Amino acid sequence: MQRHFSFILAAGAAMSAAAAQAEPVSVDVVLETQESIKFDFADGSKHFVMAVKREGVAEGTGVFAGATMTEIGWHDVDPPEGGAPEGYLQVAAPNGDVAVLTWEATAIFTKVDDKLSLHNHGVWELVSGTGQFENMRGVGALTILPMGGPNKFTLTGEVGAAP
Repeated sequence: MQRHFSFILAAGAAMSAAAAQAEPVSVDVVLETQESIKFDFADGSKHFVMAVKREGVAEGTGVFAGATMTEIGWHDVDPPEGGAPEGYLQVAAPNGDVAVLTWEATAIFTKVDDKLSLHNHGVWELVSGTGQFENMRGVGALTILPMGGPNKFTLTGEVGAAP
């Protein structure tokens, strides 16, 4: 019984040490549209679906700071009801290492001064990578701020060794 208890304590300590080694991430990236295809529904609604490729450079702190990010996104939006954008971010570090993130968000519309205001909140997850991102995992929060052209993605969270 004592051996079993000691093993549990050792495993717990190892897990705590691994969690302590996770590096915080906090970056903003303004993503400019490179390509897009938009489909407007012909049902009298404002519902549309848009596939996009956007690019920008991340600014902030952590392993993604200074990286070029490419979004491949699928934005299903039905104003003023809401939306469900999702996609991938390919993160190319200045040294050429690549991380692949998947993300999804919920789009919520509110009315401010009789105009619709869009709020996108969701999550991101590091799912694969090369070099420094190989055998790494990460997770965090995502907000997307429409800027009347480019979108500003803000990613916060942490990246650490995969189990």
